[in-house]
Amino acid sequence: MGGEEEDRQAPLLSSSSSPDDHQEEPRKRTGTEWTAIAHVITGVIGAGVLSLAWSVAQLGWIAGPLLMIAFAGITILSTNLLSDCYRYPDPEHGPSRIRSYMEAVKLYLGDKNQKVCGIIVNESFYGAGIAYIITSASSIRAIQRSNCYHREGHQAACTYGDTFYMLLFGLIQIVMSQIPDFHNMEWLSIVAALMSFTYSFIGFGLGVAKVIENGKIMGSISGVPATNIADKLWLTFQALGDIAFAYPYSIIVLEIQDTLRSPPAENRTMKKASMAAIFITTFFYLCCGCFGYAAFGNATPGNLLTGFGFYEPYWLIDLANACIVLHLVGGYQIYSQPVFAFAERWFTKKFPNSGFVNNFYTIKLPLLPGFKWNLLRLCFRTAYVISTTIIAMVFPYFNQVLGLLGALNFWPLTIYFPVEMYFVQKKIGAWTKKWIVLRTFSFACFLVTVLGLIGSLEGLISAKLS
Repeated sequence: MGGEEEDRQAPLLSSSSSPDDHQEEPRKRTGTEWTAIAHVITGVIGAGVLSLAWSVAQLGWIAGPLLMIAFAGITILSTNLLSDCYRYPDPEHGPSRIRSYMEAVKLYLGDKNQKVCGIIVNESFYGAGIAYIITSASSIRAIQRSNCYHREGHQAACTYGDTFYMLLFGLIQIVMSQIPDFHNMEWLSIVAALMSFTYSFIGFGLGVAKVIENGKIMGSISGVPATNIADKLWLTFQALGDIAFAYPYSIIVLEIQDTLRSPPAENRTMKKASMAAIFITTFFYLCCGCFGYAAFGNATPGNLLTGFGFYEPYWLIDLANACIVLHLVGGYQIYSQPVFAFAERWFTKKFPNSGFVNNFYTIKLPLLPGFKWNLLRLCFRTAYVISTTIIAMVFPYFNQVLGLLGALNFWPLTIYFPVEMYFVQKKIGAWTKKWIVLRTFSFACFLVTVLGLIGSLEGLISAKLS
């Protein structure tokens, strides 16, 4: 497998790049099954965990946990298909490494599919930025409400708006977006990952404590009742989208696999790592989702840590929400930097002689290292942050936005492209047994995406009109 060679390694999330865009120095791959497990868990656990209790509440005690397990199984299957596509068959030089999702789509499916995939991937990153602004604003507001309830009692009004906090978060991101690229933000990613684990564990612990305090398990087999069948269906479909959003993993599989040493074969290591990491993550998701529903039943909030079923200890609620905000400051950059890199490479190729695009300037502040910037980076990234902030202010609906994003990206990125690439890689002929099984699987997942999209759009429109 040529595992001892030194080769170029792409940044972990640079899914929007093409093979010719990587300029990193050659470095030896030293990743193991354990490092891959850590990368997967860090990539999967995020803001989506906060909506899982609400999703279980809409689906009920049977369908809720079963669907989380089903999405975990789908994620493992998708990961296995992608893992097998890591080595591209080259008749002249032997199998070559593929360093990113976008590179794989281009090699296996051609330029046209790569362009379509690029649009979906960048839309996914852009949408994640919008979701993170909404979530961060609700968490800052939750801190104020928690302190207000502690001072004035649980019956106090304690109402606060979102707009100011979204503007504040956007202002912070305008500054943070001037970080050149991933190589300059390792510290930010580490802090974001630690914060993610912290608030997730706090949410899980509070749910357990609430169940013990109640002395009984809330909820029912059918979930939260609705006034009519149509409303129940819309909420069920939206819950599907929310669960899909909690597994945003497929687009970084190949980047993680590209960090692994060989032998053993990278696909074998990656499959083991994915199985272990998704098992751990799903167990954790089930605990958060089920204990949240068991604690609040039909009153389960859309965001477990901002819906205020929990009041005390107020300092722990404040800590959890502060961790969410800190995580999202880094998370916004993790999902925005690939878009920045993609756009700036395009402008550089399109306008190679433009000083606005290509001239860099150095700012030197006392006691700080020199900082390079250029006018394109300043203007484009600022406009990008402003646009995501405006959309978040227009549609500040946590569950609906997460469901919409999860539904939009689930089938094309997690199912369609991996299945199609696998067909090419393994030379699977039409109407063979494996072809029929995978086509049926892809179509079933397409229906899930359509249902989630319909439910989330209906919820978004209803929330906007109400």
